[in-house]
Amino acid sequence: MTTPILACTDLSKTFSGPTSLFKRNKQVTAVDRVSLQVMPGETLAIVGESGSGKSTLGRLLLRLLAASHGQVFYQGEEITHASGHRLNQLRRELQIIFQDPFASLNPRMTVENIVGEPIWLHESLSNRDRQEKVHQLLRTVGLPAAWAQRYPHEFSGGQRQRIGIARALASGPKLLLGDEPVSALDVSVQAQVVNLLENLKSQFGLTMVIVAHGLAVIRHMSDRVAVMYLGQIVELASVDEIFDAPLHPYTQALIACAPQLKPGIEREIPMLQGDLPNPAAPPSGCRFHTRCPHVRDECRQHEPINQVLAGGRQ
Repeated sequence: MTTPILACTDLSKTFSGPTSLFKRNKQVTAVDRVSLQVMPGETLAIVGESGSGKSTLGRLLLRLLAASHGQVFYQGEEITHASGHRLNQLRRELQIIFQDPFASLNPRMTVENIVGEPIWLHESLSNRDRQEKVHQLLRTVGLPAAWAQRYPHEFSGGQRQRIGIARALASGPKLLLGDEPVSALDVSVQAQVVNLLENLKSQFGLTMVIVAHGLAVIRHMSDRVAVMYLGQIVELASVDEIFDAPLHPYTQALIACAPQLKPGIEREIPMLQGDLPNPAAPPSGCRFHTRCPHVRDECRQHEPINQVLAGGRQ
């Protein structure tokens, strides 16, 4: 069997709330006992509502956050506690595209310096060779090389995101994590960036993990989908299985919430009701029972087990 390029086992992350002399320090478990695998060359999407823990999970997988519990593996090697030189090597091979193209670029640096910084950190190239590589990366993401001397404020949101993608590609990564890479962009620009990511994946042989809540984007570019709710993965399957035959009631509700192309048609599945519970005090038993249309007394008392179905669906 092929070794996963990235995997985690029982991965958890707990954040401490603000301390006070008269109040007990609250613990918020953003990611709770998550296990998954990312195979070489595939695109895995992580979806869920805001506050479900999907961005935190992505950062844990890339070692941008230290796990509170569990293990992370890269190409079969445990990297949960990697540090020093080994962590620097991982930074080169595991890169991220940030959500906000306006906040993720240093306004005091030119595009040439922004894109060239990873090259300067990880490769011993002359200034001329580094400049040429930056120009090539800009052309790869659809920007003129002559714009390398401009500053971020001179670009639109979509152009800034292309610069962020060029920076992520500069170190020659094997895996790219997109943390909602198109959610801050106009719809027309979203399509351009999604197509660009698809072309880059094919051109450079990349593996991708996409964190998103836009279901149309996920269906277009993903191979498998992990659905998160309140820090846990509730369903994991191929993209066709998720969209054509969702099994978990939360997945069904998410898809039912997607905009209808034909107004006036009744939805077969009711839209999601209520708000996400407080992650500092999650519900007992099944975490979805406070919003589930099929709730029973058993759901409030016992946490469901993870079932692996035929074909690896969970």
